[in-house]
Parts: sequence; C-alpha cells; structure tokens
Amino acid sequence: MKIVNLDSYALNPGDLDWTPLKDFGDCQFYDRTPIDDDAEILKRIGDAEIVLTNKTPLDEHVINAAPNLKYIGVTATGYNVIDLDAAKSVGVTVTNVPSYGSDAVAQFTFALLLEIYNQVGLHNKLVHDGKWTSNPDFTFWAKPLSELQGKTIGLVGFGAIAKRVAEIAHAFRMNVIFYNHRPKEVPGPWVKQVSLDELYKQADIITLHVPQTPETTDMICAASIKKMKPGVVIINTARGGLINEADLAAALNDGQVAAAGVDVAQAEPIPANSPLLTAKNCYITPHIAWAPRETRDRLLQIVFANLRAYLSGEKLNVIE
Repeated sequence: MKIVNLDSYALNPGDLDWTPLKDFGDCQFYDRTPIDDDAEILKRIGDAEIVLTNKTPLDEHVINAAPNLKYIGVTATGYNVIDLDAAKSVGVTVTNVPSYGSDAVAQFTFALLLEIYNQVGLHNKLVHDGKWTSNPDFTFWAKPLSELQGKTIGLVGFGAIAKRVAEIAHAFRMNVIFYNHRPKEVPGPWVKQVSLDELYKQADIITLHVPQTPETTDMICAASIKKMKPGVVIINTARGGLINEADLAAALNDGQVAAAGVDVAQAEPIPANSPLLTAKNCYITPHIAWAPRETRDRLLQIVFANLRAYLSGEKLNVIE
C-alpha cells in the first residue's frame, strides 16, 4: 500500500515520530506541496491509495484524477480543503482529527489576553533595553495594566475549547457569558447563555470559538462592533475569516476596540498589506495555538488511529 503525505512539515518539523505510519505501507513525505498547482498535487499523489493532507487542497479534479485514491486523512480539524461531495461520489473515505487541542487553544486564548492586560512582552523588552536600570523609581509601567477579575468575558460558541476557556475565566473570577446557536447545558450558575446582541452589549472581552461558515464569515465587522462596549477587547483563535480585518483595524485605530489578539488571519500567511499589521494595539501570532509538541503528538496519534480503523473496516472520525 502506498501512502503520500502532502504537507508533513507543519505537523511534524522533526520533533515527532512518523514510524507508526510506515508500518501501514510504503510512505512518501513532502514537507510542502504547492496549494494552487493541481498538476503537481496529482504528480505527488501518483498511484497512492492513502493521502494525508493538512492544508493542501484536494478538489474535484484532483480526487477524480487520482487513479487509486481510497482514503484521505486530514491532519487537522478543519476539512474545508477537501471536496467532500467529490470524495463521496467516488467512494473515498475522508477523516479528520477533532478535539485534539482544546486545552492548548484555551491556554493560548489566555496567553493573548494576559499579554494585552499585563504587557509582559513590552516590559521585558524595556528592561532588557536598560529602561529599568536607568529608572529613578523602583518600578515603572509604559502602558496601563488591568485585572481580569470582575471583567465580563463573552464566548461566541460553546464547544470543547470554549468550555475550557470558560473554566479558566471562572478561575480568574471573571463573569462568564456565552452565545451559541442552540441551547447548551452549562457547568454551573457562574456561566450564562445569552443572545449574540446581548453578548456584544455586556462583554468587556469577546473571544471567538466557532467554525467559519457562510453565517459566521465577517461576523466581527463595523456593524457588530457598533453594538459592543467602547474599549472592548477581541480575541480570535478560531478562524481568520470570522473577522472583517479592515473593519477591525479601523475600530482599533479609532479606539472603539481597545485591543485585539488574533492567532489567525483571513489569508495565511498574513499578507504584507493586511490592515491588522499597522493597526493600533493588535497582537498577532502565526496560527500557533495548536502547536505545542504535546498537542501535535496527540493529533498525530489520532491520525494513526483513524487510518488503523479504516484499514480494519471500522469508522473513526469519518466525515459523513
């Protein structure tokens, strides 16, 4: 059996072990594959039966033209790079890896939030630049600092990641509210489900934890920002397309939004002309919330388990 991994580097730049995959058959690994070159994608797939992909798209043309393709393993949660209808029409099984990184993404949500509220990075740099050494007082701060305690955090979505964020927020003694498109059970009286407009009205901090769909694309825009508290903080560790970046940049620059922390962008890598790169108080990281070694290893083990189940005639994380 031939197995091709089209973009192995993002998941495993060398600190994880692919050996279990090699037990399934003859493996060919590509660090990266051009995402806009169907001919090259097909050349690399060749006569493989098993294809693993993270961000390399497999569209209808590629799926129909791959002669032996039987299984596509998405080495991520999101599977929008796969034409599922095309795969289904030719009997190709598609799997993904859900819920592997809830703790890591929740942790990173607070990493962004704490950076905004405590300014650790800024003050570390100032100290190393000699600003403390030359200061006449025993302490100084270059930007206002603030407590999380007593702030209202509004979670958009209430899946596994958002629930972990809610628990951490509760530990910080924050007020926790959330919006979800359908009713959800809550872990205690300290968290409350509200309408989206009510969340916008109440929240000091809004953090996004929903997939990108036609309904959620550009949900953070000029119109929704007008419904929010002046000086709101916005965090996005979900999908870049949830935010209209030009509208957010404008709101940051005029102070309607006090700060934003984003780990994702509409286009990735983020283009040099993105308005967020020059917006005031915008903290941007390169899609790394999922990237702790332990998290990636957990993902990799589920990739192996998905394939093992498929080869045994069982279904595990199959996208129907």
